[in-house]
Amino acid sequence: MKQIPCNAWERYFKLVRTALENEGWTITHYPYHIDLGFVDFYIDLGAERLIAATKDGEKIAVEIKTFLATSTISKFHIAVGQFINYRIALEEEEAERRLYLAVPLDIYKRFFKYPFIQKVIRLNQIPLLIYDIDKGGINQWIN
Repeated sequence: MKQIPCNAWERYFKLVRTALENEGWTITHYPYHIDLGFVDFYIDLGAERLIAATKDGEKIAVEIKTFLATSTISKFHIAVGQFINYRIALEEEEAERRLYLAVPLDIYKRFFKYPFIQKVIRLNQIPLLIYDIDKGGINQWIN
């Protein structure tokens, strides 16, 4: 399986981080570390944004995926499993923080359109953050 060059992943990470900051999010963790005692998890980003109408802040964690590998379905399997584990661990650590899976727009349009993929996302209740590599921003939030 083709490995992602570190600088390519860093480019995607910086793109998503900058896009979140441009939308008013404050990056609070990078990475967001969860220590379960027997294993450590590292979610790519933790962020929060104040909601104008309330005193409480909305908090998110974002796991950024590039899908820059030969087998998109293999990367999808890994991403879903990782997401589910991270979400369960996050509920223990900070239940009010919502976890998102960040996916490039071209992969979303090309791969996430299939009914099976949509069903996996729906049944596992995976919120998506779709980011646009070409325009350098967030294209869509899907809850």
